[in-house]
Amino acid sequence: MGLSAPDVSSGPVAVCLDRPVLALDRPFTYDLPAELGAGVGSLVRVRFHGKLTRGWVLGPTDDIPGRMLPVMRVVSPVRVFDESGLALARWVSERYVAPLAAVLDRLAPPRVAALEAAGPAPAAEALGGHVVDDVAGAGPGVFSGYVGGAELLEGIAHRSGSFVLRPAPDEETTTVVEAVRACLHTGNRALVIVPEAVPVPATAAALIDAFGPRVCVFAGGDKRARYETWLAIRSGAFDVVVGTRPAVFAPITGLGLIVVARESHPALREDRSPYYHVRDVARRRAAIEGAALVLSSLCPSAEVTALGLAEVAPRVRRWPKVEVVRPGAQGRAPRLVAALRGARRAFVFAPIPGHGLAKACRSCGAPASCASCGGALRSSEGAVLCVVCLTPGRCPACGQASFGIERGGAERVEEWVGLIAPVPVRRPARPRLPRASGEVLVGGPEVVHDLGPGGLDLVAVLDADLAERRPGLAARERALATWMEAVGWAWPDGRVIVQSTRPGEPAVQALVRGSPARFHVRDAARRAAAGFPVGMPVFRVIGDERLEAAVDGWDTHTALVSSLGGRTVCLLALEPEAVPAFGAAVRELAGSGVVERVEAEPHL
Repeated sequence: MGLSAPDVSSGPVAVCLDRPVLALDRPFTYDLPAELGAGVGSLVRVRFHGKLTRGWVLGPTDDIPGRMLPVMRVVSPVRVFDESGLALARWVSERYVAPLAAVLDRLAPPRVAALEAAGPAPAAEALGGHVVDDVAGAGPGVFSGYVGGAELLEGIAHRSGSFVLRPAPDEETTTVVEAVRACLHTGNRALVIVPEAVPVPATAAALIDAFGPRVCVFAGGDKRARYETWLAIRSGAFDVVVGTRPAVFAPITGLGLIVVARESHPALREDRSPYYHVRDVARRRAAIEGAALVLSSLCPSAEVTALGLAEVAPRVRRWPKVEVVRPGAQGRAPRLVAALRGARRAFVFAPIPGHGLAKACRSCGAPASCASCGGALRSSEGAVLCVVCLTPGRCPACGQASFGIERGGAERVEEWVGLIAPVPVRRPARPRLPRASGEVLVGGPEVVHDLGPGGLDLVAVLDADLAERRPGLAARERALATWMEAVGWAWPDGRVIVQSTRPGEPAVQALVRGSPARFHVRDAARRAAAGFPVGMPVFRVIGDERLEAAVDGWDTHTALVSSLGGRTVCLLALEPEAVPAFGAAVRELAGSGVVERVEAEPHL
């Protein structure tokens, strides 16, 4: 993608204007002078309605208007994409009903002209890149202990196939390293996507340890650093690129393998237009470029499970023993208290932040709520704040700021665990594992990151029943994925205690088994009954009062229409094959002012 330089084009070319609105989501024809040296992927400047506008050259076109303006100049000597990159961008635009300009804008970080003027990026050899004949140990390795491991390695060797990898808890990073090693052994390059950049994921650190300067970490940094890294990747300077969500578009040639680590993590879904999900974009890119795809997770998502891909998992069950107990007085089961007394290194998963919720005003007795927005008030770090708008808590009835607090939350857990445990107890400011000298950490989902094997004495999951009560179709699945990541830290010799009043609840039982398979079967039925089956594209469309009549004519599986603030809001589920026609209709309605916004795969 974005690497090979297409032949210089001249004559009529299609240009995508840098106007990311659905009403203008179509190419415009301009005359490209040969002397500009531009081609597919070039960023150029053209006149549109009398104003100079940037745009991307999409290639020659037969759509010749009666009057054709010339391309004025080339903005950058660097071509952002090639034919395969354009094919991927068009697919993203169609699948997520997003302006093609919004997608093309994501293919590269913001440009820094000074870096382009400095000349070509360093050669691959200068950076230690693409040395494929020194990769040792490309045999079965860790995958000899996995069902489907041989097939996965065969797929990597032939740059084909899609696989769901459920690694052992202590081999999340090892399996990725070995898959990449197998790819490099064949002379191809690899792309690894991780959901988070801070702290540096254990997967990224393991790849750097294994392959040194041949690895590029494409995540974070300032504008200059990101563009410089992108240019280096484009030049072929690295064999392995590991990065966060935007790296799925990284301009790599000779791509033989794409790995999506912790595939079920919510950070792999883009929250701005074009609202893409890395999992789906990676699948499409692998198909376009002829690469093997590995979707790795201790708890694969329901969407991946529904695809029916080949599964790769340990031959022998490798999962810590999970004990489910009922909470005791003040939310402390006696078995958990006893276990904490003997633990040296432990993690207590407490999903509720703060010290407790405000229940009533001490001055007038009115129920506690935010005076600004009506939200609940939480005591945290000595202050009472609204959980919705974060404003300081004041009673809407009398204006006072003194409340009765019902204690409960990570801060309160830290207090009572500190009275029990024989080692220091802390709530870490950033994700990390307990220190080797002895420590108990308390925290919620914000602590559960890609930190590598834990080897902890104890992992405790508190308030497991909350997952059942939280709103959202995927709330339980997200909770289960987080639990499984945390529980994996207890392997191989640690103990796991889960507090729940419903030990038979499917998510809790999935945690006990170390497999989400049965949970996904039940959850898929629940989601289908709600009208949003797993794997079916979902869109939220916002427009004026004419939108409701338009929805009646669309081929939808589920259509929920409501009004909000004078606007019409439609929540739609469609069969995959109906999306192109739906997208065309929405673009037409956007042109006539009926549709204002389309959001793909909204959080439900």
